[in-house]
Amino acid sequence: MDLALKQARLAAERGEVPVGAVVLGPDGAILAEAGNETEASRDASAHAELLAMRRAAQRLGTARLTGCTVVVTLEPCPMCAAAMSHFRVKRLLFGAYDPKGGGVEHGPRIFDSERCLHRPEVIGGVRAEESGGLLRDFFSARRAPRNG
Repeated sequence: MDLALKQARLAAERGEVPVGAVVLGPDGAILAEAGNETEASRDASAHAELLAMRRAAQRLGTARLTGCTVVVTLEPCPMCAAAMSHFRVKRLLFGAYDPKGGGVEHGPRIFDSERCLHRPEVIGGVRAEESGGLLRDFFSARRAPRNG
Protein backbone atom coordinates (compact mmCIF):
# COMPACT_ATOMS: atom_id res chain seq x y z
CA MET A 1 0.00 0.00 0.00
CA ASP A 2 2.97 2.33 0.51
CA LEU A 3 3.65 2.41 -3.24
CA ALA A 4 -0.01 2.91 -4.09
CA LEU A 5 -0.19 5.83 -1.65
CA LYS A 6 2.97 7.28 -3.19
CA GLN A 7 1.34 7.09 -6.64
CA ALA A 8 -1.78 8.76 -5.24
CA ARG A 9 0.29 11.64 -3.85
CA LEU A 10 2.09 12.04 -7.18
CA ALA A 11 -1.28 12.10 -8.96
CA ALA A 12 -2.48 14.88 -6.63
CA GLU A 13 0.67 16.90 -7.39
CA ARG A 14 -0.24 16.64 -11.09
CA GLY A 15 -3.78 17.87 -10.37
CA GLU A 16 -5.31 14.41 -10.71
CA VAL A 17 -7.69 12.85 -8.20
CA PRO A 18 -5.28 11.15 -5.76
CA VAL A 19 -5.74 7.47 -6.47
CA GLY A 20 -2.78 5.16 -6.86
CA ALA A 21 -2.44 1.49 -7.73
CA VAL A 22 0.17 -1.24 -7.85
CA VAL A 23 0.05 -4.70 -9.41
CA LEU A 24 2.03 -7.42 -7.67
CA GLY A 25 2.96 -10.64 -9.40
CA PRO A 26 2.26 -14.08 -7.93
CA ASP A 27 5.69 -13.92 -6.25
CA GLY A 28 4.99 -10.47 -4.76
CA ALA A 29 7.25 -8.64 -7.23
CA ILE A 30 6.07 -5.22 -8.38
CA LEU A 31 4.90 -5.49 -11.99
CA ALA A 32 3.45 -2.01 -12.47
CA GLU A 33 2.30 1.08 -10.64
CA ALA A 34 0.25 4.08 -11.67
CA GLY A 35 -1.69 7.07 -10.47
CA ASN A 36 -4.79 8.53 -12.06
CA GLU A 37 -4.13 10.15 -15.45
CA THR A 38 -7.64 11.14 -16.53
CA GLU A 39 -6.93 14.87 -16.77
CA ALA A 40 -3.52 14.63 -18.43
CA SER A 41 -4.65 12.08 -21.00
CA ARG A 42 -8.17 13.51 -21.40
CA ASP A 43 -9.36 9.95 -20.96
CA ALA A 44 -12.10 9.19 -18.43
CA SER A 45 -10.95 5.56 -18.31
CA ALA A 46 -7.38 6.40 -17.26
CA HIS A 47 -7.95 5.25 -13.68
CA ALA A 48 -4.89 4.21 -11.69
CA GLU A 49 -5.82 0.54 -11.36
CA LEU A 50 -6.76 0.17 -15.02
CA LEU A 51 -3.47 1.75 -16.13
CA ALA A 52 -1.47 -0.43 -13.73
CA MET A 53 -3.24 -3.61 -14.89
CA ARG A 54 -2.63 -2.76 -18.56
CA ARG A 55 1.06 -2.10 -17.87
CA ALA A 56 1.43 -5.29 -15.84
CA ALA A 57 -0.17 -7.37 -18.60
CA GLN A 58 2.14 -5.78 -21.18
CA ARG A 59 5.13 -6.52 -19.00
CA LEU A 60 4.04 -10.15 -18.61
CA GLY A 61 3.17 -10.43 -22.29
CA THR A 62 -0.28 -11.80 -21.54
CA ALA A 63 -3.88 -10.63 -21.41
CA ARG A 64 -4.45 -12.14 -17.96
CA LEU A 65 -3.04 -11.32 -14.55
CA THR A 66 -3.59 -14.78 -13.10
CA GLY A 67 -2.17 -15.02 -9.60
CA CYS A 68 -1.62 -11.25 -9.36
CA THR A 69 -2.74 -8.81 -6.68
CA VAL A 70 -4.00 -5.28 -7.33
CA VAL A 71 -3.46 -2.79 -4.52
CA VAL A 72 -5.36 0.48 -4.92
CA THR A 73 -6.01 3.37 -2.55
CA LEU A 74 -9.75 3.63 -3.29
CA GLU A 75 -12.52 1.08 -3.75
CA PRO A 76 -12.61 0.44 -7.51
CA CYS A 77 -15.43 1.87 -9.56
CA PRO A 78 -17.68 -0.51 -11.53
CA MET A 79 -15.54 -0.10 -14.67
CA CYS A 80 -12.31 -1.03 -12.89
CA ALA A 81 -13.93 -3.86 -10.95
CA ALA A 82 -15.25 -5.34 -14.20
CA ALA A 83 -11.78 -4.99 -15.75
CA MET A 84 -10.28 -6.86 -12.79
CA SER A 85 -12.69 -9.68 -13.49
CA HIS A 86 -11.62 -9.77 -17.15
CA PHE A 87 -7.93 -9.60 -16.22
CA ARG A 88 -8.57 -12.55 -13.85
CA VAL A 89 -6.89 -10.82 -10.90
CA LYS A 90 -6.44 -13.17 -7.95
CA ARG A 91 -6.71 -10.60 -5.16
CA LEU A 92 -7.79 -6.99 -4.68
CA LEU A 93 -6.66 -4.91 -1.71
CA PHE A 94 -8.12 -1.43 -1.50
CA GLY A 95 -7.91 1.47 0.91
CA ALA A 96 -10.81 3.89 1.30
CA TYR A 97 -14.38 2.79 0.73
CA ASP A 98 -16.33 4.72 -1.91
CA PRO A 99 -20.07 4.74 -1.08
CA LYS A 100 -20.83 7.07 -4.00
CA GLY A 101 -18.78 5.60 -6.86
CA GLY A 102 -17.55 2.22 -5.69
CA GLY A 103 -18.39 -0.95 -7.53
CA VAL A 104 -17.13 -3.63 -5.12
CA GLU A 105 -18.65 -3.05 -1.67
CA HIS A 106 -21.04 -0.36 -2.89
CA GLY A 107 -23.17 0.34 -5.96
CA PRO A 108 -23.49 -2.59 -8.35
CA ARG A 109 -21.14 -4.87 -6.36
CA ILE A 110 -19.66 -6.30 -9.56
CA PHE A 111 -18.11 -9.38 -7.98
CA ASP A 112 -21.41 -10.37 -6.33
CA SER A 113 -23.20 -10.66 -9.66
CA GLU A 114 -23.97 -14.23 -10.69
CA ARG A 115 -22.84 -13.22 -14.19
CA CYS A 116 -19.40 -12.10 -13.02
CA LEU A 117 -16.70 -13.89 -15.04
CA HIS A 118 -14.17 -14.12 -12.22
CA ARG A 119 -14.27 -13.14 -8.54
CA PRO A 120 -11.03 -12.10 -6.90
CA GLU A 121 -10.45 -12.29 -3.18
CA VAL A 122 -11.27 -8.82 -1.81
CA ILE A 123 -9.73 -7.12 1.22
CA GLY A 124 -11.07 -3.61 1.77
CA GLY A 125 -10.22 -0.85 4.21
CA VAL A 126 -6.43 -1.29 4.12
CA ARG A 127 -5.07 2.01 5.47
CA ALA A 128 -8.46 3.50 4.69
CA GLU A 129 -7.97 6.59 6.85
CA GLU A 130 -4.76 7.56 5.11
CA SER A 131 -6.19 6.91 1.65
CA GLY A 132 -9.41 8.74 2.46
CA GLY A 133 -7.47 11.64 3.95
CA LEU A 134 -5.65 12.22 0.68
CA LEU A 135 -8.97 12.42 -1.13
CA ARG A 136 -10.60 14.67 1.49
CA ASP A 137 -7.63 17.07 1.47
CA PHE A 138 -7.54 17.16 -2.33
CA PHE A 139 -11.24 17.99 -2.68
CA SER A 140 -11.22 20.42 0.27
CA ALA A 141 -8.46 22.39 -1.41
CA ARG A 142 -10.45 22.43 -4.66
CA ARG A 143 -13.58 23.70 -2.91
CA ALA A 144 -11.80 26.33 -0.80
CA PRO A 145 -12.50 29.92 -1.80
CA ARG A 146 -9.65 31.41 -3.77
CA ASN A 147 -8.32 34.79 -2.66
CA GLY A 148 -7.17 37.27 -5.22
